[in-house]
Amino acid sequence: MQTLFKLTCSVAALAAMQGAVPAFAADAPAAETEVAEGQGIADIVVTATKRETNLQKTPISISVIGTETIKDRHVQSLYDLADGAIPSLRVATFEARQTALTIGIRGIVPLDANQPAREQGVGVYVDGVYLGRSHGLNAGLFDIERVEVLKGPQGTLFGRNTEGGALSLVSRAPSGKFEGRIGGGIGNYGAYTGEVHLDLPEYHNFSVKLDGVVQYQGATTKNPLQGQVGWNYYDRRGGRIAVRWKPFEGLTDDFSYDNGYDANSAFYSQLLNYNPNGCRAGTAVAACTLPGTNFTGGLSGTVKALPNQVVINGKTRMDVADIGVPQQPSIDRTHGFTNTLKYHLSDAIELRSITAWRGVTSTQWDNSGGAHRVPVYAANGAFSRYSLANLWQHQFSQEFQAVGSVKNVDYVAGLYYFVENVADNAATPNSNTWTTDAAGNVTGYTINSAVFTNPFASIDRASTVNSKSYAAFGQATWNATDALHITVGGRYTHDKKWGILNTFRNANPALTATATGYLPLNKSWDRFNPMATIAYDVDQNVHVYAKYASGYRAGGASSRSQRYLAFNPETVNSYEIGLKSDLLNHHVRFNIAGYIMDRKGSQVDFNSIYSDPVSGSNVNTLETVNAPGVTKIRGIEADLTVKPVEGLTLNASYAYTYTKIPPVLNPFTNIVQDVYIVFTPRNAASGSADYEIPAGNAKLRFHIDGNYSQSTQTFDQFATRNDASFLVNGRVALADIPLGTGQKLTVAGWVRNMFDEQHVFRRDPSNSLPAVTPAAGNTGNINNVLGDYGNFNAPRTYGIEATVRF
Repeated sequence: MQTLFKLTCSVAALAAMQGAVPAFAADAPAAETEVAEGQGIADIVVTATKRETNLQKTPISISVIGTETIKDRHVQSLYDLADGAIPSLRVATFEARQTALTIGIRGIVPLDANQPAREQGVGVYVDGVYLGRSHGLNAGLFDIERVEVLKGPQGTLFGRNTEGGALSLVSRAPSGKFEGRIGGGIGNYGAYTGEVHLDLPEYHNFSVKLDGVVQYQGATTKNPLQGQVGWNYYDRRGGRIAVRWKPFEGLTDDFSYDNGYDANSAFYSQLLNYNPNGCRAGTAVAACTLPGTNFTGGLSGTVKALPNQVVINGKTRMDVADIGVPQQPSIDRTHGFTNTLKYHLSDAIELRSITAWRGVTSTQWDNSGGAHRVPVYAANGAFSRYSLANLWQHQFSQEFQAVGSVKNVDYVAGLYYFVENVADNAATPNSNTWTTDAAGNVTGYTINSAVFTNPFASIDRASTVNSKSYAAFGQATWNATDALHITVGGRYTHDKKWGILNTFRNANPALTATATGYLPLNKSWDRFNPMATIAYDVDQNVHVYAKYASGYRAGGASSRSQRYLAFNPETVNSYEIGLKSDLLNHHVRFNIAGYIMDRKGSQVDFNSIYSDPVSGSNVNTLETVNAPGVTKIRGIEADLTVKPVEGLTLNASYAYTYTKIPPVLNPFTNIVQDVYIVFTPRNAASGSADYEIPAGNAKLRFHIDGNYSQSTQTFDQFATRNDASFLVNGRVALADIPLGTGQKLTVAGWVRNMFDEQHVFRRDPSNSLPAVTPAAGNTGNINNVLGDYGNFNAPRTYGIEATVRF
């Protein structure tokens, strides 16, 4: 509580000094909204409270990424936000793969949320519709008006699985006027883009908008095997149609349908070192241990030598892989419809209905490891773990809302229903085989043809899950005076999950349940999530608030576990104070928030690779357990926007995040060990500068941004960290060149990772540590010790583009 007291005193002091020059700011990249000439920073409208409000007067820590920021940073998909545009928002691929994204806010970052019975910790919404799976999130963005990043638990208005916050994508609605834009561009690595956005004139109360996008980039790491795809490749395309119907005043019905295709490949996994801990048979080496054990029984086995063909490189990103492997693109297909009906009866009440059906199909073909992962070298032995998976999902949701104001009370109330059906399977055949001569020398390798003809001959796992969720919620704000606003709310949720592990290592787990402890998943949970906020307007430009909020992430089961081990939900209570201010005649915007979050039942992942000598597959066995006690998360977020002179806008953002999980019993080693929250740097910062000057009848615009992240863990069970990073992006545009008849042309050059900075964003030490045998006197085995492997960030990319508006 001392921390909270200090933060409260700090905010009070800042409010008292509102006339002084500020330090930092909040809700950073929101300053790109256009303003009239000679004015300061414009107001920004958000919908975080289910109604349109001024961002500065909304007592929630929110960052907004608008249309200009999306263009300036060349954001084509959500993964492009991984560079740290918003320091407290963390975006990473699952493992090396781009088929599923891990999204976290304020230290709520699940390691493996892409299983059918697993849930995310940050809710992702498109036009108010919750997306149940992390698969398909990296599809190309359509015509996005803004991205709202709501920080902290949003359990009352947004519901389950929003412990860390919510990421809300808002699409541009039909305008009812004939207008649009057509654009395209080219870049290095054979990249090209194209987009068409067309608004049709209103006809008989109907307005229609059409969107189409194409995004392509060739592999940045080449595959030596002829005809096979390399790594960090993508080919995205999709279309969307939106129809707005306004039959009479007060009634608006918005219908949309979208269809997306995303073919991609993983980032290349490099062998960063070889036996970095000096493992050897005999007495245990101090560094060659697993977390929580010192192998008092000694070490057995042999660290195998590497063939000459294998490259060790922990310093630089490889342009060409050392081993050619079979690999085809992974493909996500997404589609769905949304219908949003709003009936504004009066200021006292507006009735809303949000109906949505969505589906995603994901096929994974990831052979990024080559000889850099187990199995280790053996004469004429198989290698290169080809990770294959299929996922099929569809969901339906229905939400009813009543929003309005009665006298000095603003309220939101609603009912919510969500149902989801998911199935998956996975296989991990070895795609290559070493060839060895009579003297034992490695002469090369061959390709296992079965990975082309029958890749799923051996099934590691297959599961089916059905989920249902029901909720009722309400929130009311009492405007006690013109300056004092008191908000209370709550949400009741009932969740139900049924799941079956159909296959594990080619066997039906139900047939071996007595020996393994397998149980089908049949769980239900009930939760009530309250919230309360006190907000005070110091004056029309300075606002302070104190907030309590709660949230929870549903439980489930791990389909990577032979036991199909179930785990319970995790819950979080958050205490936050904040200040939002516009100063110096709206030329300075300074916001700051401090928070304390206590999470119970933290879902912690432990994994171990099992090499099956019969099938030759290498099964990634993973079990999730609930941590004991309270996980502590503490943080400060500060952002600053300054417009010192006309045409120049400066942004700065900073996030400090402290996390600590109590030690947890590792189910594989039976040892209590320290665990970590992944992809959450202690310190992260971002800054940008935008400058616009007239150029004849056009405008010349300059943008540059820099983004820093401290190193952080990338696996729950290992203290090993990735690299710190500092990425710079830029764009120069000659905008709004008149073409006559109302058309305007914008041409631009852009660059991401301007200085070609190289860092390992994911580092896995599991291949450099021994296996444990607790039953044999705490003995370790080093037969599968190889080295750390990891993934470097994307290289510098650049290009030119042109857009015509009409």
